Amino acid sequence: MIDIILANAAQFTQFTDLGLSPNALDLEKLIGVDFQLKWYSLAYLAGILIGYWYLTKLVDQPGSPMARRHADDMIFWATLGIIVGGRLGYVFFYAPEILLEPIRILQVWNGGMSLHGGTIGVVLALWWTARREKLDFLRMCDYIACVIPFGLFFGRLANFVNGELWGRATDVPWAIVFPMGGDIARHPSQLYEAGLEGILYFIILSLLFWKTDARYQPGKLVGTGLLVYGFSRFTVEFFREPDAQLTWLVEQSGFSMGQWLTVPMILLGAWLVFTAKGRRKRVEPVAGDKSVA
Repeated sequence: MIDIILANAAQFTQFTDLGLSPNALDLEKLIGVDFQLKWYSLAYLAGILIGYWYLTKLVDQPGSPMARRHADDMIFWATLGIIVGGRLGYVFFYAPEILLEPIRILQVWNGGMSLHGGTIGVVLALWWTARREKLDFLRMCDYIACVIPFGLFFGRLANFVNGELWGRATDVPWAIVFPMGGDIARHPSQLYEAGLEGILYFIILSLLFWKTDARYQPGKLVGTGLLVYGFSRFTVEFFREPDAQLTWLVEQSGFSMGQWLTVPMILLGAWLVFTAKGRRKRVEPVAGDKSVA
């Protein structure tokens, strides 16, 4: 199968023909100044800013577990959690050899961020904010879960523009030959993830928030988010090329590191969803002007 795909690679879309560059702005080419603004950096920035804007719309609704000032404080700690947690998660889950040269942990510009690690970082930031302000931690997680798909969507698009994290070899008509993936047509798995983890995730969570009383059942929204992301990531991993240093795990277990890391997310999500009704309680608004029964 691989031989056939390799032999016919020329008939598939070449990534280089798409005219994409990791740099959104390259001042060295324009004025000779050694500075490049990466799409990946803009993806993080867009995810955080749009996520914050959407969060302010959510907390303005009756029954919010936090006020605008809490959201302002939390976005700072959550951003820190994304960066620190994402980097440390990558090091521990995917590239522990970096620990032999600790200075490399700080070299985030060389790539390497883990969604699972970033999630842990955000959860710790939420826990810290909730504890300090005496807020309902689980309901805060529900609201944050609704804004996460923005970051996921832009992040996966940035992965595609960078020509990284490509998929496995395939002969589907929309396959793409990525320069760093050799002369092999591959699944554009970054776009699959953008659609499932970004668009589908957002649609499901927004419908639950705006059209049902899910936000008054602590844990239901974040649990649903964990399920949607977990199943989406688990599925896409079958089309995504495993990390080179972890191919042994796929060979021995049949599943990638990304899939194994989604298992606890799926189990926790299922528990939160199925037990959410039992946590239903009267909610007095921190923001808004209406009482919530």
